[in-house]
Amino acid sequence: MKTLLKIFGVILLLCIALIVAAPFLIPTDTIFNKVSEEVQKTTGRTLTINGDKTLSVFPALKLELNDVHFANMQTGSRADMASMQQLAVHIPWFSLFGGEFKLDKFVINEPDILLETDKNGKANWQLFDAVAEQPTEPGEAIKLPASFDIELGEVAIYGGTFTYLDGQTGAKQQISDLELAILLPSLRKTLEVKGGITYMQERFELDAKLDTPAKAIEGATFEVTQSVDSRLVDLTFNGSIARQGKDIKGELALSGDSVKELATWQGVDLNAKENAFNAFSVNGKMHLMDDTFNLEELIATLDELEIKGKSEVNLSNKLAVNADIDLGMLDLNPYLPEAVAKQQAPQNEEPKAAQPIVWDDTKIDLSALNALNANVVIRSSGLKANDIELGANQFTVDLNNSVAKLSLDSFKAYEGTGKGVININAQQTPYKINTNFDLADIDAQPLLTDAAGFDKLMGKGSLNWNLTTTGQSQKTFINALNGKVGFEFADGAVKGANVAEMVRKGKELITGNLGSVSEGLDTGFEESEQTDFSALTGSFNFIKGVGRNTDLSLISPLIRISGEGDVDLPLTKVDYRLVTGIVDSIEGQGTTDDSTGFKIPLRIKGPFHDVGIKLDVSNALKDEAKKKLDDAKEKAKEKAKDKVKDKLKGLFG
Repeated sequence: MKTLLKIFGVILLLCIALIVAAPFLIPTDTIFNKVSEEVQKTTGRTLTINGDKTLSVFPALKLELNDVHFANMQTGSRADMASMQQLAVHIPWFSLFGGEFKLDKFVINEPDILLETDKNGKANWQLFDAVAEQPTEPGEAIKLPASFDIELGEVAIYGGTFTYLDGQTGAKQQISDLELAILLPSLRKTLEVKGGITYMQERFELDAKLDTPAKAIEGATFEVTQSVDSRLVDLTFNGSIARQGKDIKGELALSGDSVKELATWQGVDLNAKENAFNAFSVNGKMHLMDDTFNLEELIATLDELEIKGKSEVNLSNKLAVNADIDLGMLDLNPYLPEAVAKQQAPQNEEPKAAQPIVWDDTKIDLSALNALNANVVIRSSGLKANDIELGANQFTVDLNNSVAKLSLDSFKAYEGTGKGVININAQQTPYKINTNFDLADIDAQPLLTDAAGFDKLMGKGSLNWNLTTTGQSQKTFINALNGKVGFEFADGAVKGANVAEMVRKGKELITGNLGSVSEGLDTGFEESEQTDFSALTGSFNFIKGVGRNTDLSLISPLIRISGEGDVDLPLTKVDYRLVTGIVDSIEGQGTTDDSTGFKIPLRIKGPFHDVGIKLDVSNALKDEAKKKLDDAKEKAKEKAKDKVKDKLKGLFG
């Protein structure tokens, strides 16, 4: 028994001695040359070691290579496709003595890896040209021999950088602080990638699976599942890739807790409200085929908003977008700036005078309209923006070679409906714009108050316009405005002046009752006053920004008003003459009697910010005197007729 133990002890000592002596007995250069030959044979690229080479055999055969360089393709932007501080290669013992060379594990420290395409679009990661069957036709994928395979086991990467460079566009992206585990048991088995990377100082955790790497190399269709998790955004993709990345389709899901933080990461300060630009998500089916990107069954959310639709984007020389989008109930108020509250002036402080309107002459640049072509249909069940509230609406944006057409296909708001179109031609300066709109059964006061802060007109009716202009700034557009605006409103009022009361004062003044008009006849707009009407109609013809009206008609129970005059937009002033008349009949609004027993002109004149209203009493006196003279003449004629009749009766009677 002692003899047997001694034999085992001698054998154990011999094994230990062999393990210790093996690194000195096995030539390291021979193993490296074997590895380098396989790399050269497989990829057609050279593997160079500028640092030390060490070999250990326990507990496994491991070759450590320092300052390693792997050559780039000849048309690459630099000599090395990859370099690393250290590469540790774990080699199964049996592969040294068998007919098939295999690698069990790679450990890569501090790599500098470059993936790039050259100016012709050739990729430097196409590594198997030396062993693959080369295509006979341009664009055809390579074919790997059935007997060829690579079994790397696990590739662990620690530290370093990974750069992608597009040689055709110059686009460059870089990730760093790599901590990845890549499992490649075979080119014909599932490839797995797990770990983390840093991109733009943000950490991302990756988990990806590629069902068959050989299919990817040969350009065949292969399945991919991928997930990316981070503090800012989570992304998952399940789909397939074909034709060497030229055909990608699958289901995409993207979500995050804060658009604000995502924008800050990209260097953009949204300066948004607390309840805006927070949680978001995008879900849909995507398909990228060559230069065409399709997104179907899209459901996107932002805060309380939900958007559904589909789109097609052509990514060729000029971007082209076709989309059909349903915005749902679109509340824009969280995303709009806070309205500045009007501060109430102290009682002892004089109110500030209204300021003149000055049109902005800053040039508007619409060259961006040439950046893409588009046909987009957008609908919503409602819209809120500041004080504006709209019902269901739909509009279409059609953009082609710098010519834009914005069509309001349907519009429901302010108890009315409407449709219209805006055409913008930005192919050359000055730009050309024309707009044609018809709004029916519109409640005027809330519409004008919400849209322009003008609350002087109350009533319900129709508003239409057909206008054209040219220019490159707000001022030039105003100066070149041409076209027509028409309106018809019923059962409302014009706030700011009680014309009927002013006419009564004018009549009393003319008849000599000065006491009742001691406060005067000149007035500006007064909020407490208004002129009621049962019907208000008219139209403006604009020529070079000046609107001419000749057909104004206001009908109320007690007065009739007609008018004509000019609204000068370039000079921001109005010069208008109204003729008012007291109705003889007292039948009310339903009367068909247009006769007016007393008429007096009313002058509306001044700049927009300081319009004045004045009774034209002098002309009224002339008209009244003329009327009395005409009445006297008419009475004299009637008296003369009566006398002639009496004489004729006496003559023939």
